[in-house]
Amino acid sequence: MASPHLESMPVAATAAQRAAVFPRVRWMGSKYKLLPHLADVFEEIGGKTALDAFSGSGVVSYLLKQQGYAVHSNDYLGFPATVAKAGVVNHATRLTAGDVDRIIGPRADDRDFIQRTFSGVFFTAEDLGFLDSAWSHIDNLRGHKRAIAIAALCLAAARKQPRGVFTLTGDLSRYDDGRRDLRLSLRDHFVERVEDYNRAVFNSGQACVATAREISELEPKKYDLVYLDPPYAPPADDNDYTKRFHFLEGLSRYWVGDIIMHETKSKKIPKRVTNFSSRRTIEVGLRDVFKKFHDSTIVLSYSSNALPDRATLEALLREFKADVEVRAIEHTYHYGTHSAAKRRSVDEYIFIAR
Repeated sequence: MASPHLESMPVAATAAQRAAVFPRVRWMGSKYKLLPHLADVFEEIGGKTALDAFSGSGVVSYLLKQQGYAVHSNDYLGFPATVAKAGVVNHATRLTAGDVDRIIGPRADDRDFIQRTFSGVFFTAEDLGFLDSAWSHIDNLRGHKRAIAIAALCLAAARKQPRGVFTLTGDLSRYDDGRRDLRLSLRDHFVERVEDYNRAVFNSGQACVATAREISELEPKKYDLVYLDPPYAPPADDNDYTKRFHFLEGLSRYWVGDIIMHETKSKKIPKRVTNFSSRRTIEVGLRDVFKKFHDSTIVLSYSSNALPDRATLEALLREFKADVEVRAIEHTYHYGTHSAAKRRSVDEYIFIAR
């Protein structure tokens, strides 16, 4: 039952508050702090169907569900699609206490792939052993229960890993700043993360779907709203999500079908190169997406510290849309929770193209 406080709030603000309960993973460009602004935009646009084409952490897909849309949540990585199946597509299923007890209990088989592959790379031997053991039970789950279990397992690993990225390997004690997340075992993390996903489950009454495809593979279907939050092309460095989250990507399917690059310290899997991988090709990628969904209202998130710039993005959108509005929101962007994390004040742009 909604609290009197929520019932007295504007509809968009209420949806944003409810969406904020969605389990949080430290994700590059995560939109948790921008939920109120996005909720206002989505309410203004209205409609019944929405595509979240670069779903990432899943929180915007979840916000759209909270606002009553039939949501298509998509990302080119498989892990975000599993998260969306657990929290967006799923309307009623939860893991029971019995389910959790089995998953954290004695192992169902003698698999040890994670222990053998990632020993000395990530986590302790005990934590790695738990991941193998948990998967021995998850392999027997199906449907939304399987999705919740995998999502919780991946979120447990993300919370346990310092800074949330899997480019850091070996002895990571220098990153131990006393946070509880770093002290909990993965088994205890998993139990808590299941509770997080169970708490997020609700029935919106609208059918939702989740896919794991590169955006060029999606059909040019008309939606009332298409939300785009592509990888921002930075002037320096890269925007390689696979490099930073490869362990979660592999863990979400127990590395079935993956080629592990054993010569790398972090045991990476190959990245998938797209037009959004480079500042040299991102304009081509954006133009193709704007053209593909020109029949829909497009909402684009982008940052002032990335390429292309605001004027170029507006020009690209105006090739296909007559009415383009830009809202600039002051935003402190940082990645990592450590005290020395780099923080930068930028404008986060929301482009609305009708």
